[in-house]
Amino acid sequence: MRATKFVFTRLRYHSGDWDTDLRMPSNVLNSLIEYTTIPVEAQEQIVDLSSVDIFSAPFCYLSGHKLVQFDAAENANFIKYVENGGFVFVDDCNHDIDGLFAKSFEAQMQKSFGANRLKKIPNNHAIYHSFFSFEKGPPSTGFELNGWGDDLIHDYLKAIEVNGRIAVLYSNKDYGCEWDYDFRNKRFLSEDNTKFAVNIIVYAMGA
Repeated sequence: MRATKFVFTRLRYHSGDWDTDLRMPSNVLNSLIEYTTIPVEAQEQIVDLSSVDIFSAPFCYLSGHKLVQFDAAENANFIKYVENGGFVFVDDCNHDIDGLFAKSFEAQMQKSFGANRLKKIPNNHAIYHSFFSFEKGPPSTGFELNGWGDDLIHDYLKAIEVNGRIAVLYSNKDYGCEWDYDFRNKRFLSEDNTKFAVNIIVYAMGA
């Protein structure tokens, strides 16, 4: 599952709105170029979850606001990909633990992997120190308390681990929207908020 260049792979699934935060991948790829020596493919690729093409990707991204309900082919591929070394970063654009995306995605994970496989990870997990250090765990976003979600700061992320490593990283913090801006505008930020994306990808690539 390792390619010569890192490719940001977005998963297209049939049940929901998978095509969110369209500027985010370019912004994240720019951060990899800026901070690391990881070679990158300049354009994201969009792959159907039901396609065998996912098995050539070291990292996949899945997001949305609506229903997550895999069909048989999608479910089989997701399970095989995850259990054979793949990494999926799943981000809830509703930033709401009681929203449709959250409830349906967690139900799908229970159906796919069994009860209690998706668990909170501790805020001292290795993913928070894989490149930059985040001493308090997952950084907050500007979208958690804007009135659309559950008005909670989610001070944790969840994950499914396989052989002691995260295989599915799940966020209700809406990082996709947080990072959805032209990378040239990062110079206006006091702190680059895409640094955690670097951590996620470095971890996914096996650091």
